[in-house]
Amino acid sequence: MKKRRWYLAGTALVVGVALSATGFAVAGLSSPALTKVNVQLKWVTQSQFAGYYAAKAKGYYTAAGLDVNLKVGGPTIVNEQTVLSKQAEFGVNWFPSLLANRDQGNNLVNIAQVFARSGTTEVTFKKSGIDTFAKMRGKKFGVWIFGNEFEQRAALVKYGMNPDKDVNLVQQQFDMVAFLQGEIDAASAMTYNELAQVLETKNPATGQLYKLSDLNVFKYSTLGTAMLQDGIFVRGDWIADKKNQALAVKFLEATFKGWIYCRDHYKECVNIVVKQGTALPKGHQTWQMNEINALIWPNTLGIGVMNPVDYAKTAAISYKFDVIKEPATQASYRTDLAKKAVANLRKQGFDVNGKKFKKATVVLTEGGK
Repeated sequence: MKKRRWYLAGTALVVGVALSATGFAVAGLSSPALTKVNVQLKWVTQSQFAGYYAAKAKGYYTAAGLDVNLKVGGPTIVNEQTVLSKQAEFGVNWFPSLLANRDQGNNLVNIAQVFARSGTTEVTFKKSGIDTFAKMRGKKFGVWIFGNEFEQRAALVKYGMNPDKDVNLVQQQFDMVAFLQGEIDAASAMTYNELAQVLETKNPATGQLYKLSDLNVFKYSTLGTAMLQDGIFVRGDWIADKKNQALAVKFLEATFKGWIYCRDHYKECVNIVVKQGTALPKGHQTWQMNEINALIWPNTLGIGVMNPVDYAKTAAISYKFDVIKEPATQASYRTDLAKKAVANLRKQGFDVNGKKFKKATVVLTEGGK
């Protein structure tokens, strides 16, 4: 009888441990402490960052042993400075901005290139007659700042214009109000955001929503100056520590899992984002989620793994068009950590390439509701 009682007690202990591993509270047992991590997002809460919000909401970060704090960005926040000042371990920003920071002596390193392609466009109304990029000369040309202007400036130079002399550069707000009111002739617009803002607005001449047929949409990918956009970066000295490398792999794996989930469940991911509180409503966020997925998928090498060809293009454009004064070096990025995260996900049966991805059809409504 004594032996049987001991066996039952041991069984109870095993069950208790098993329950604690699944997240249930068990008397006398405690879960391992989570490692706190701060992530500085590029911009305000929107579907552009759905993968990060999904990874947190679905428990992927917690399962990886991480307590992740997603720090909202904005027009007054410089992501690189947040990371350099150690207020965040990870930052999300466009790769040319990282190169510009490195050019100034800041040791930042891209560890995962989430977006595989650029979503930047310049938009004019067809009625303006500006139907080629060369016709921007002498026009009021809307451009963002804070490291978001490099593709535009490079394109102006490529098409024979001095950005500071041959066009009237106008610091554009991160909306399309000035464009819609006729205050600028051309406006910078992301496929997933500002372009949709125009298509969610009524054309006063027709009383109907504007259509793509009302616009000239110049894609910087077509113009030849598109650069790599949302990537994850860290401090060079921080990632030199092997413990931080292991932490980074866990973070990337959970984050990539979040993006995979948003690819396959885009409507639910929109709901996750909207619950965080967004400036623009659900209809707009749905359009954005669909367009963001198209910037990530399909991904030949696996989500987050920097394509050396795309790196070389961005580095070359950055140098040729004076984004950086010295040629970029391959020390600006590393792929080993993202590759490990991707390999781990493959072993778990996740589709890390999204070869069969196709955009959904999203119909916009007035105001993006």
